[in-house]
Amino acid sequence: MVIINAQIVSGDETWERGYIRFDGATIESVGSMDDYRAEDETELDVNGALVTPGMIDVHIHGGYDVDTMDADEDRLRHLAKSMLAEGVTSFFATTITQSPEAISEALHATRAVIEAGDTSLVGIHLEGPFVNVDNAGAQPAEYIIDPDADQFETWQQEAGGHIRLITYAPERPGARELERVMRETGAIGSTGHTNATFAENKEANVKHGTHLYNQMRGLHHREPGTVGYCLLERDVMVEIIPDGIHSRHEMVDFAYRLKGADGLVVITDAMRAKGLPDGRYELGGQPVIVEGGAARLEAGNLAGSVLTMDAAFRNVIAFTGCTVQEAVKMTSANQAREFGLTNKGSIAPGFDADLVIWDDALSVVTTIHQGQVSYSKEDTK
Repeated sequence: MVIINAQIVSGDETWERGYIRFDGATIESVGSMDDYRAEDETELDVNGALVTPGMIDVHIHGGYDVDTMDADEDRLRHLAKSMLAEGVTSFFATTITQSPEAISEALHATRAVIEAGDTSLVGIHLEGPFVNVDNAGAQPAEYIIDPDADQFETWQQEAGGHIRLITYAPERPGARELERVMRETGAIGSTGHTNATFAENKEANVKHGTHLYNQMRGLHHREPGTVGYCLLERDVMVEIIPDGIHSRHEMVDFAYRLKGADGLVVITDAMRAKGLPDGRYELGGQPVIVEGGAARLEAGNLAGSVLTMDAAFRNVIAFTGCTVQEAVKMTSANQAREFGLTNKGSIAPGFDADLVIWDDALSVVTTIHQGQVSYSKEDTK
């Protein structure tokens, strides 16, 4: 197949009027329409529409009445399929603090789907239970424990090595040993649900921050805290939820001004209720009330989001004034680079044919995953 007459915006290059040719799941060539030569193949003429790489969400608990902690392979497949309508072609299923047995069950189910290789699920984000109970947020406090390297190693083995990211509190006892094992198994540690000082994060040499501002030690002019560490350390990649609820749009812009497009990772932190009406749901066994686009525990704590990645793409542009190319970096290219997804996050020869076609209002029209049209807005009418 070949896409023609496209406005192509990748993380590194753009073509105002270009083509993308792919053979099966892999992009074969990309270039200007001036260099295009028709072959015996299916042509998709998008008439100047924007085409970007498929988006990557490295922090999502669920959506569409699915939760990673359901530990159900069929439901995970439903989640993956549903997110194609958002333009998500790769994601990390994210766990929540629960009993060791419940986490193990979730890891087993997620591993099976990843290793089948036929969905957009490509990794696991272990959020908790090695966090600070004083910054629990929506993490069930009764299951929070101090960092335990042996337990993590067991979980990584059960997950088949697919735990790519782990949110933990660097200030808690056992963190140094956990960090050593994380590095050995290829996982990236993320400071989150933490009261770590700037110095404690620095000692841990943390390179990723979980949902900036939320449930982390705040910024103070005499102690920069975890927020200050994430914003000021140039080699730290920082997650941001641009829903206007977890962070006001001014604070999303503040992060963008300090980190630039190369330092931010747009996430949804979405939970089961994404894509569903307002009402009562649950997260990690806890009742959640969704009202007006906000998901909260009965106590009022935010409990994930109902944000979709296409809305996040639009919002980050609206909140910061960034370019579409910078939005592509924050929703796709940065994630691919950080986590070694070497065939993702760019529109270039040899990369996966994971593509999103947008309309003028930046709504998803078509999603192509592994060279196949996997979602079409026309088919939903």
